[in-house]
Amino acid sequence: MLKVSRLRKGREFDEIFRTGARINGELVRILYLRGNDGEIAFGCTVGKKQGKAHVRTRGRRILREAFRGVSGRISQGVKVVLMLQDKGLASKSTEIQRELERLLSRRKIITQ
Repeated sequence: MLKVSRLRKGREFDEIFRTGARINGELVRILYLRGNDGEIAFGCTVGKKQGKAHVRTRGRRILREAFRGVSGRISQGVKVVLMLQDKGLASKSTEIQRELERLLSRRKIITQ
């Protein structure tokens, strides 16, 4: 299993927001960028309009846990940013993980 690094700097997120492809789901929005470096990078965001700090923190925890379930099957060289939709704030991480698997397999980012 490859190590998944975290996106931490604003410029790393900006690169994916500007040039990455988007997948919109019911619970999550996925932005991804395929690269040649072989590294898998991951970041998650929850907007300020979606709630107060404790709500956003819970949303980020749910996203990280859902991504942890699919991270072992992600293709090499992919950078992924997950954004939580409003409906996703009331969902459990297992529901979000199922949607991630469905959306990412449709674009052939994860293997079955």
